[in-house]
Amino acid sequence: MKEIKAYVHANRVAAVIQALKESEAFGGDDGACRHNLTAYVVKGSLLALDASERHYSMALGEEVINEYKLEMLCEDEHADALVTVIRQAAHTGSRQAGWIYVVDIASAVRID
Repeated sequence: MKEIKAYVHANRVAAVIQALKESEAFGGDDGACRHNLTAYVVKGSLLALDASERHYSMALGEEVINEYKLEMLCEDEHADALVTVIRQAAHTGSRQAGWIYVVDIASAVRID
């Protein structure tokens, strides 16, 4: 099992989520959403696309932007396809449009 973490610009997050939901790897053959997709607004250091994204954080003492962190779990065989979907939908034209991390999960236990 894998955990995928993606950091994307706020103006691309809706497109990324929509593309994931439409992808076969996300829904599987039966269309069921099985990957526990979670989205968080975070303060990050991605390169701002324009001046309106820039904010100065007094707590952090530096310029930040509001970006989104997406997290989901998936079976190993779906990871590459989901990463491809995220890369395509999150693309902004900038070399620093975000990051995607894929991490091995040692154990996942359902709470019933």
